[in-house]
Amino acid sequence: MTKIVNHWIGGKAVEGASGSYGPVTDPATGAVTTKVAFASVDEVDAAVAAAKEAYATWGQSSLARRSTVLFAFRALLDARRDEIAELITAEHGKVHSDALGEVARGLEIVDLACGITVQLKGELSTEVASRVDVASIRQPLGVVAGITPFNFPAMVPMWMFPLAIACGNTFVLKPSEKDPSAALRLAELLAEAGLPDGVFNVVNGDKVAVDRLLEHPDVKAVSFVGSTPIARYIHTTASANGKRVQALGGAKNHMLVLPDADLDAAADAAVSAAYGSAGERCMAISAVVAVGSIGDELVERIRERAEKIRIGPGSDPASEMGPLITAAHRDKVASYVTGAAAQGSEVVLDGTGHTVEGHEEGHWIGISLLDRVPVTADAYKDEIFGPVLCVLRVDTYEEGVALINASPFGNGTAIFTRDGGAARRFQLEIEAGMVGVNVPIPVPVGYHSFGGWKDSLFGDHHIYGNDGTHFYTRGKVVTTRWPDPSEAPTGVDLGFPRNS
Repeated sequence: MTKIVNHWIGGKAVEGASGSYGPVTDPATGAVTTKVAFASVDEVDAAVAAAKEAYATWGQSSLARRSTVLFAFRALLDARRDEIAELITAEHGKVHSDALGEVARGLEIVDLACGITVQLKGELSTEVASRVDVASIRQPLGVVAGITPFNFPAMVPMWMFPLAIACGNTFVLKPSEKDPSAALRLAELLAEAGLPDGVFNVVNGDKVAVDRLLEHPDVKAVSFVGSTPIARYIHTTASANGKRVQALGGAKNHMLVLPDADLDAAADAAVSAAYGSAGERCMAISAVVAVGSIGDELVERIRERAEKIRIGPGSDPASEMGPLITAAHRDKVASYVTGAAAQGSEVVLDGTGHTVEGHEEGHWIGISLLDRVPVTADAYKDEIFGPVLCVLRVDTYEEGVALINASPFGNGTAIFTRDGGAARRFQLEIEAGMVGVNVPIPVPVGYHSFGGWKDSLFGDHHIYGNDGTHFYTRGKVVTTRWPDPSEAPTGVDLGFPRNS
C-alpha cells in the first residue's frame, strides 16, 4: 500500500481534505512510494489559525519553558538521527552518511536555540536624564512561516523553526513536496518533547499553499531557501503583503586555485564539494577557476579522483553518491553536459549514460567534468544543481577575481593558496557572502549566520546565528521616569526620608 503523508496542524496529523495529492518517488528505483496531500487555502488557513491561537500563550511563555522543550527535542533528535536520515535517503536519494551529516548540521541550530537566552538579552542605560532610564528589548513577531527546498528536507527547516520558536513565535512549515516525510517526523518529535499544540505546524502542498502563506494577514514573516527566481518571487510577493522576508536563492560557487596551492588538497576539495550529495546543494563548488599553468595538472587530478566515486543507492553503505531527486531533474542536468561541447567546453568526463545494475529505473547520472568552459556557456551561467563541475582558466589572480565578481550570484566562494597575503586580499575583494580559505564549502557554524550577496539573497537578514534571532524578533525601546520615593504624596509613608 502506498504511504500517505498528510499535514500536521494543531498538534496532530490531519488528513488532507483537498483531494489533491502529489507523488513521492524513491530516486534509486524510480518507483512511487508515497502520496503527499496538497493543502487547499482553507487548510493553510487552519494551520495559521492554530498557530495564531497558540501564540497567545507561547509568546508570553518564559524563556525557561521554551528552553526546556528545546532541550528535550534536541535529545530526541539526537537519539533518532539514524531514523531521520533513513527517511531522507528514501525520498531524496542521498547516501546515508550525507543524510546523517544533514541532521548533525540541523542539531547545531537546535543547540543555538537551546541557549537563546543570551541572544535575547536587552540593553539598559540609566540616568540618561534625571531619573530617566532607557531599555531596549526584543519581542517575538507572532506567526511566522518557512518554505523549504528538497535538497535538505531536515536541515533547512531546522535553520528556521528552532530559533523562531525559541524567540516566542509560532511556526507554519511548508516543506518540499518531493520529500516531505522528514518534516512530519520532526513535528512528531517536537510534540513528544512537550511543545504545545499549534506552536509548530506543517502544511504540504504546491504553489497554492505557498501563495496563501505569502498573502495571509496573520503571517508576519517568511523564511525561504530555494532557487533565485522563486526567492525573488517570494521576496516581492511577501514584502508587498507587509511581511518581513529572508529569501535565500541560488548559487554558482567558485573555487579559485592559485599556482602555489597544494594541488592534491585542491583536487580532493573540488571533488567532495562538487559531487557530494550529487551536487544538489546551494553550497556546492560548481566552478573551479585555475590560475596560470596549473590547469592541466589540476584537471587531471580531479579526473582521477572523480572516476573512483562509487555511485549507487543511498541505502547501500558502499555508495558514495546517490541518484538525483527526480527523473525530470536528472534529464535537465544531463542536458548541460550533452550540449557542452557545442558551446565550447572540453568534456573530460561525461556521466550522462550512467546506470546502476539492478536499479535501472532510478534517477541516475554519473560524474561529469567540463574543462576550458567559456563564461558564455549555459553550464557556467546556470545553477545546474547536479554532479557537473566546470573548470575555467585565467592567467592571473586579478583576472580570476574579476571573473568571480562578474557572476550574478554571490553565495559562497573559496580560494586555495599557501599565501596568507593573497588569501587576505581575496576575502576582502571578493563579492560573496561566505568565503573559504582552503575550505571548499564555507558553511558557517550555527552561531554565525548563513547567507549570500547579490542574486543569492533577497532581504536584509541572513539565516540563523545572530541574524536569525534578529529576524524572528522586533526591537522595542522603553523610556521610563519614576519620581523619587521621597516625593511621595503627603500622608503616604514609604520609609524614605522627606526632602526638606
